[in-house]
Amino acid sequence: MLRSMTGFGSASSREEGVSLQVEIRTVNNKFYKSNIRLPDLLQNLEAEVEAIVSKQITRGSVTINVKFIDAPEHGVATINADVLADYINTLRAVDSDVAIEVSRLLSLPGVLSNDAEEDVALRVKPILLSLVKDGCAKVLEMRRREGKTLEEDLDVQLAKITEHLSHIKERAPEIVCEYQERLRQRMETLFAEVGANVSEPDTLREVAIFAEKTDIAEEISRLDGHLVQFRELIGGPEEEPIGRTLDFLTQEMLRESNTIASKCLDGETSRRIVEIKGAVDRIKEQAQNAE
Repeated sequence: MLRSMTGFGSASSREEGVSLQVEIRTVNNKFYKSNIRLPDLLQNLEAEVEAIVSKQITRGSVTINVKFIDAPEHGVATINADVLADYINTLRAVDSDVAIEVSRLLSLPGVLSNDAEEDVALRVKPILLSLVKDGCAKVLEMRRREGKTLEEDLDVQLAKITEHLSHIKERAPEIVCEYQERLRQRMETLFAEVGANVSEPDTLREVAIFAEKTDIAEEISRLDGHLVQFRELIGGPEEEPIGRTLDFLTQEMLRESNTIASKCLDGETSRRIVEIKGAVDRIKEQAQNAE
């Protein structure tokens, strides 16, 4: 099954006043590339988020955006009574009559303490990683739906190429026969003007040279083989990323089409090759969005 590289998935959670939201977006890219945006308090979880995403998404440019709001009670600073008492005792030891304003002491080092970043990350980690997995699952589901639409369009273009190639196969032997007849007529006309007879060996030799120069059997066979392989790939296991292989095959299909066009100057064949090349270009554009 074909999967697109375009996808979006989001997951959110709100438990005990802690709010988390994860958004994952993927777009085209030749390789896997991630951009993870985490709040400052959760920066040390980046490697674990990356590990989950890269395991499930193998190709494309991925943006992971995480929003985090902690519960109010977690944001309230705690007064360290022992440290505050030490400051007060120290001041009174210097001057027992000194007027002590406790509010001013709160700004001194160690009096107020908040949750350390490691504690916040440790507390949020299970929820965050679970949301990332949910977001990836939704991205993959959207990629499958987009891939199905992509595959339907590719099937139409492949069928179009197959039809035109079939006509070219049937037409190829006729081209040589028509050339032989035209050559015979021209030679008979020219030889009649000088009063000579047409030599059959000479005619056959010219026809043989023409047939060799315009032989497109190998190109037709290779193009046919590329079509078969292309269909096998898009119908294969979903786990296999095939985008770059499809892109390579379209380049080879275009090369064979160009060779046929240059070797065979028949009008009908040229018209069908133009149609084939148009379908290949369409396939190339679509294949660039395949994972």
